[in-house]
Amino acid sequence: MTSVDDAYEPPSAQRSRAFRFSLQASHTVDAASLRPLARKAEDLGVSILTVADHLDDQLSPMVALMAAADATTTLRVGSLVFANDYRNPVLLAKEAATLDQLSGGRFELGLGAGWMRVDYEGLGIPMDSPGVRIERLDESLGLIKSLWSGETITHAGANYCVSDLRCAPLPVQKPGPPIWVGGGGLKVLAVAGRHADVVHLNPSLAAGVLDHRVGPTATAESTLEKLAVVSQHAGERFAGMEIGVRIHLALVTQDRDSIVEAMASGFGLTTQQARNSPHALCGTVEQIAEDLRERRERFGISNIGLSAAALDDMAPVIALLAGT
Repeated sequence: MTSVDDAYEPPSAQRSRAFRFSLQASHTVDAASLRPLARKAEDLGVSILTVADHLDDQLSPMVALMAAADATTTLRVGSLVFANDYRNPVLLAKEAATLDQLSGGRFELGLGAGWMRVDYEGLGIPMDSPGVRIERLDESLGLIKSLWSGETITHAGANYCVSDLRCAPLPVQKPGPPIWVGGGGLKVLAVAGRHADVVHLNPSLAAGVLDHRVGPTATAESTLEKLAVVSQHAGERFAGMEIGVRIHLALVTQDRDSIVEAMASGFGLTTQQARNSPHALCGTVEQIAEDLRERRERFGISNIGLSAAALDDMAPVIALLAGT
């Protein structure tokens, strides 16, 4: 019987791609904390600061990202991720191009299908089935890329209509800012294969909440299955794609085994599954660095997504691996 490991092997270009660390700063709530955090991340070797798109007490992403870019000189900024259902793709294409212009070409556009049920309830809009939301995302991504081409666009699709419209200003980066598509379901990862420059893997969030149900989709075996789907739909583009992963637990500790056992219990995994999950990092700095090198070799993962709360713990790991 053929295993997923036998069926999937990352291209050598992904196994040799330099590590890039991204920092999710969604719960930063004011300028007094955002700007120093952005400068600190830049100084420590973080490549990109990202903000999510939710209706809780976080800053609005587009405005926060411009403030972070303005406070730094080399740090890139990006959305992880805008929820497609909350935003018209024409307006998003223009805002993204404007931010790319104002930041000197340092913006990266992450777009997802939307997943947090309480956001939909708060907005008073229906949370359609994953298939319907993903279909809209697919169309939206194609439309955004068309608008960034500089051509005058007319589009009559199943979800969006545009008539003789040209995007201005255009992005600094050509053909546009790198596009991230994040997710954990196979349908959205097929869309990522067709459109993304960066695929940012997550557990499946089909339930609309982050709880024990995500466990089976956070394993190494599930990750290999996801990457095989991305590769199938990307075709020749796949070797040039950057593979990222969201780390939901990042902890430097001498007591690795206890943390792994607790994670396994909380998410319904075996101890071995928890230890091998690409979505967690725990151990000494040296153990974490070795895990990341092994995951790059096995999965092609080089973009490491951390929460702002983990920055101090992970600073020695970033110093050791960023750019290598």
